Amino acid sequence: MARNRRSKLQAPKTCPVCGEDVHPNALACRECGADHNSGWREDAETYNGIDLPDDEFDYDEFTRREFGQSAKSAGMRTLWWIVAIALLVISIIALLGGQN
Repeated sequence: MARNRRSKLQAPKTCPVCGEDVHPNALACRECGADHNSGWREDAETYNGIDLPDDEFDYDEFTRREFGQSAKSAGMRTLWWIVAIALLVISIIALLGGQN
């Protein structure tokens, strides 16, 4: 009877999914659980991080593009400060009035 021997698959040194170090005899990554069936590829040794753009991310440009020119108006900030102070004053008056 011929034995059907599968060649042992080698784990990559660095997980191509999360970038953590992988023990040479590991069956899966300890950090994210990736294995030969779920994410390790033949070119796993060429891990270079997440595929993010190389340029700097401009948050202000992103919010203008996604939400228009102004995400919040400056007047709303003042309105919320006035509401917060008014609630604080009302709470103090109610607390002092309840002690009499």
